[in-house]
Amino acid sequence: MNLRLLAGGILAFLYNSCIGNFPLRGVRRLYLRKWLGSLGSGTGVQMGCRFLNGRKVHLGERNVINFGCLLDGRKFQIVTGSDVSIGPEASILTLGHDPQSPEFADRGGDVVIGDRVWISYRAIILPGVTIGEGAVVGAGAVVTKNVEPFCIVAGNPALKIGERSRQLDYRLNYDPILS
Repeated sequence: MNLRLLAGGILAFLYNSCIGNFPLRGVRRLYLRKWLGSLGSGTGVQMGCRFLNGRKVHLGERNVINFGCLLDGRKFQIVTGSDVSIGPEASILTLGHDPQSPEFADRGGDVVIGDRVWISYRAIILPGVTIGEGAVVGAGAVVTKNVEPFCIVAGNPALKIGERSRQLDYRLNYDPILS
């Protein structure tokens, strides 16, 4: 048995089953600072979020990770920029299977999310995708390929439906004690 995998599994279980549901944000933040690959200042993770291998998840400054999100860093990394808003119950996946593989082989890749990206409610980001700066991913969208900066995408599969203003000048600041 690989002790490192066992330890990682225990850390994930502790967060996903107990600490991630604790109502004080400061307690969750303390654990995440030690467990995640990196946690930027001002970043908040709401209750009920789940991480698969937190060591490969790198969250930038002032991110808002809403309740019920899943961030899958099992084999590949998730890297976010600054001022990223990830809506409730969104999923960011880095690993899946090759449907053409006779052995059901793994297939995946890093997910990179640029500054000031807004990922809406229940969106799904698939492995190997890069989402450019300022892009918006609509509610329920399934992102299967890269999203250009400042594009607005929606649907399944996600398609470009518009452009976002390039004059973005905000810094997220959402940090309630409870939630």
